Amino acid sequence: MSGTGLADVAASHQTFLAFDYGLKRTGVAVGNRMLRSATPQHTIQAEGDARFVQVQQRIAEWQPDALVIGVPFHPDGAAHENTLRAQKFARQLRGRFGLSVYEVDERYSTTEALQAGARDADAASACIILEQFLRSLP
Repeated sequence: MSGTGLADVAASHQTFLAFDYGLKRTGVAVGNRMLRSATPQHTIQAEGDARFVQVQQRIAEWQPDALVIGVPFHPDGAAHENTLRAQKFARQLRGRFGLSVYEVDERYSTTEALQAGARDADAASACIILEQFLRSLP
């Protein structure tokens, strides 16, 4: 996990909205600390500012205490172009919505979602990312 560390996750942060960022589609999941589970939501199929309009709608609907973003890396841990895009998305979310944003290493989440037979791999990946984050909380 990069960005804000797990030790910094406030105990008051109970509800989280997670995103699996992609250029064309962004998977979304919602979950909470008590149950340590996540539920997939409709994937956002938009780019640029249109994506943020839909993110705002999800935030208004779910009223999360914080956001979680999956950040991809190469298998050896090296950053690549999509790593930087996801981190930029995280910074934009912090700036636009004023919520804490936690970054989670999401290597293999899409592969795991596809292997599990997910109909919407993006939303399933967001669930995997969020559940990984929730399980790692103290």
